[in-house]
Amino acid sequence: MLDTPETRELKGWQKPYEVDGQRYNPLRDHHGFQQDGIASWYGNKFHGRPTSNGEAYDMYGMTAAHKTLPLGVYVKVTNKRNGLSTVVRVNDRGPFVAGRIIDLSYSAARKLDVVDAGTAPVHVEALGYRNQKQGGKASYVAPASYDVGNYAVQVGAFSVEANAYRLADELRQKYGSADVQRSEKDGKPLYRVRVGNYASLEIAEQAKLNFQKQAFPGSYVVAFE
Repeated sequence: MLDTPETRELKGWQKPYEVDGQRYNPLRDHHGFQQDGIASWYGNKFHGRPTSNGEAYDMYGMTAAHKTLPLGVYVKVTNKRNGLSTVVRVNDRGPFVAGRIIDLSYSAARKLDVVDAGTAPVHVEALGYRNQKQGGKASYVAPASYDVGNYAVQVGAFSVEANAYRLADELRQKYGSADVQRSEKDGKPLYRVRVGNYASLEIAEQAKLNFQKQAFPGSYVVAFE
């Protein structure tokens, strides 16, 4: 930790720090923060270990590590390869690997389809804001706008195009809205079946739970730009 007269008045998460000789200056504010770069993820090896804000790392939580964003701020991370997005809370520092800008929890990486590849190009946008409470204690909350958007539930992915469209047709008849999104994985086409057009994250999450209880245990929510 770098301790100078200018930093002694800062909260712990605001103070500059060094890792492997590199100095990092945490941001005081997140407003307007956007960043493009490479995301990675960390899992079982770190599960249960303390994070930078003192919490135990939960690989199944929706969290992330970032070198300079305020701890506790929420960010939207979009995988630029496939358009999948998710929201995570920054509770750790890192990744301290050249070229990488954010380290995702296992669950967050899974939602963005980063687990198998290990890394992916992403766009990071800060969404949260700091709420100063009495006594100088800072907390971070998600604005109401987090819940407003355009969401669907991905229920499956197929290597055979006809199988994906067959399922989408069945689900469209039952739920009114379903489509197929084509992407690539390991150089081969992959057809993702997405159901619904939900106006809020809360509604989409409830729909996801319903699909998981039925025949689609691997379902998860996706957001569209």
